[in-house]
Amino acid sequence: MPLHMAAWIADGSFSRSAVNFMAGCQTAVSNIVMSIVVVLTLLFITPLFKYTPNAILAAIIISAVIGLIHIDVAILIWKIDKFDFIACMGAFFGVVFVSVEIGLLIAFSISFAKILLRVTWPRTAILGKIPRTAVYRNTQQYPEATKIPGVLIVDLNFDNHVQRNA
Repeated sequence: MPLHMAAWIADGSFSRSAVNFMAGCQTAVSNIVMSIVVVLTLLFITPLFKYTPNAILAAIIISAVIGLIHIDVAILIWKIDKFDFIACMGAFFGVVFVSVEIGLLIAFSISFAKILLRVTWPRTAILGKIPRTAVYRNTQQYPEATKIPGVLIVDLNFDNHVQRNA
């Protein structure tokens, strides 16, 4: 199979998902109908597109995909976690300007770096005892918490993402 055909097949399912979404399809029957239409188009109508400029084909794909871009979700991701937003934008721009594979590689690399940073530099807290209780809390958040003389209690929080966003 030629390389350009492999790239077309890899991109095919995404464009079909975009068309299904834009058409308002809700069941798996739409996939069966879409598959039959795609096969018939490939067999009988594809030769008619031989001389269609790539710019026109790109405009068709862009008009189908534009409905899948949600800026409000990107803003929400920015508010929740900056690293996830950077991975999202890296994937988006990588796919738009280079290829799907490069976009996925960028997103994977950023996400992997995020995991490495969280594991290698955990959030730490020095704990102190809250007076008249058996509870120990962060001395920076609870100034009334007292340290035990001669003992240093350190909380290593490797999963700070869950607590910060809870």
